[in-house]
Amino acid sequence: MPETEGKEEAQIRGSIKKKSLPDAETFSQGILSGDIVLLSRAITLIESTLPSHQELAEAILEKCLPHSGKSIRVGITGIPGVGKSTFIESFGNHLIEQGRKIAVLAVDPTSQLSKGSILGDKTRMETLSRKKEAFIRPSPSGDSLGGVARKTRETIFLCEAAGFDTILVETVGVGQSETAVNSMVDIFLLLLIAGAGDELQGIKRGIMEMADLIAITKADGENTARANRAKAETISAVHFLPTHESGIKTEVRTCSAVTGEGISEIWTEIINFIQAIRDKGYLDKKRKEQAKHWLHESVQSMLLDDFFSKLGNDFHKAEELVTQGLAGSYQTARRLVKYYKNEDNQI
Repeated sequence: MPETEGKEEAQIRGSIKKKSLPDAETFSQGILSGDIVLLSRAITLIESTLPSHQELAEAILEKCLPHSGKSIRVGITGIPGVGKSTFIESFGNHLIEQGRKIAVLAVDPTSQLSKGSILGDKTRMETLSRKKEAFIRPSPSGDSLGGVARKTRETIFLCEAAGFDTILVETVGVGQSETAVNSMVDIFLLLLIAGAGDELQGIKRGIMEMADLIAITKADGENTARANRAKAETISAVHFLPTHESGIKTEVRTCSAVTGEGISEIWTEIINFIQAIRDKGYLDKKRKEQAKHWLHESVQSMLLDDFFSKLGNDFHKAEELVTQGLAGSYQTARRLVKYYKNEDNQI
């Protein structure tokens, strides 16, 4: 276990041990009444790897699940430097002015290497973090993508049960985490920046295809003309992408988090999109597919954990044989699985 991961686990244990843990009923009732302290402590239980904490977290989730599902879930991504945190702060403040309650969650599978990128969100979103209608929660560091994503999905349910009607799930950059986030939100917003040469450079085609809405940020001052050109180029690029399963065309807008220009239009586009997919029955279908996807992910994750836990040193010995070229990867994997299933008494 990496040293940073061990320290984090110790901090989680310590923060929970300082106070005696309430039971699942107390937790769930507190969350349903909007108690942010109990919400935060419940999320810490979700993030913990201690079996007793996981058991309590599952009991809390079971009680809160019937009260979840009523929010608008928005995934937000963009290349480094696009200004995600600045955008989210401006966007979040606008939503609060509209009477919304928002929760900002982060998915960061690489945070064990770039700790400041996520843990700094709360300080960068200074005005938003002071609002009682906002809840900002960074993802735990030192975890796999699947683990962080699963914890984020469970955190969404708790935040919804606590009365947050808009969930913003932020990814750190453009990469593998976007697929995971797309599998837990209703609409996926891609932020692009104008004035950085080729606006589409570095953006994977898959990310563009996933985007339900695209916003060109920093469209203010001398950058306004460049932002409008980037918008035209992006519209042209989107035209050649496959049509979404929802059947709704990906819109492209410009905005400025500094001046607030275009922020309300982004929210209008999101509302229109959600209404359209709800009317078509696609929203319900998508959430059911997501639930099925996470069932599969959870089963795979639990089986892998159990597999590596039971095999222990035997797996490392098998790894050594493969890396030294003394055994084939596929054949060794098959023997390991048979050994795990007690179909063979040796590897």
